[in-house]
Amino acid sequence: MKFIESTAGTAGEPVKLLVHEVGEGRPVIFISGWPLSHEMWEYQFNVLPKHGIRCIGYDRRGFGRSDKPWSGYDYDTLAGDLNAVIENLNLQNVILVGFSMGGGEVVRYLSKYGSAKVSKAVLISSVVPYMLKTEDNPDGVPQDLFDGFVKDVEEDRPHFLAGFAKDFYGNSLLNNAVSDEILTWHSILALQASGRATTQCIRSFSATDFRNEVSLLDVPVLIIHGESDKTVPIQVSSDRTADMLPGAEYIIYEGAPHGLFVTHKERLNENLIQFINEDVVTISNPYTDIVT
Repeated sequence: MKFIESTAGTAGEPVKLLVHEVGEGRPVIFISGWPLSHEMWEYQFNVLPKHGIRCIGYDRRGFGRSDKPWSGYDYDTLAGDLNAVIENLNLQNVILVGFSMGGGEVVRYLSKYGSAKVSKAVLISSVVPYMLKTEDNPDGVPQDLFDGFVKDVEEDRPHFLAGFAKDFYGNSLLNNAVSDEILTWHSILALQASGRATTQCIRSFSATDFRNEVSLLDVPVLIIHGESDKTVPIQVSSDRTADMLPGAEYIIYEGAPHGLFVTHKERLNENLIQFINEDVVTISNPYTDIVT
């Protein structure tokens, strides 16, 4: 692990971002969802390096072990942080994987900085293209719901996050999709964030409109979403993104909740490995296997 500096944002003050890498091979940046850190990708980072994939994760500003400034939680700044990671690591032909809120960073980065250094993109349980219910987005999520999230976070963040985690993974009285220990782990990761970052990112992922940016994506895209996602309903998110990107590969996980990186980790890992490595040519010879 190491820290890199980003000067993205109007304040211009350097923000230190924690970056974690594991494995060698094709570089893939995994962008976490709200309200977690890069550690949410544990079940991917434990498997994908075995398949020639260099897994790179970083903590979004305000979360995990990155700096926690007062401002800078808009998507332009967050995409600037992603750009800082790519530039600092001198990455080429990188693949971007964004989960939930992280899908917005993928789209904003590509629309703002272009795809010269990006070869593919993956949107998992993503908030793209536009979450908020408005006159021209009547099927979106009402503003009152997001206002309630902010109010609850400000009043009792640990209590809110504990309850939020249950819907996140699809736990209920009749269905324990994940263990109590997974829910505790989720809360521990979420509580590493600052309260300010937690509320400001609610405002960003709920109110940012990516509809005019999605069509600008000019790299192969894989979209994955759970059919039973209560956190980011599939009908207002990935269904629409897939319609805007008819060339994208779209995989729906039947019965899957938002947190499918845990509940459906084996299937997700298989889909990611296939998409990431599908243009990799393997040449076998009597002495070794050479991957090009």
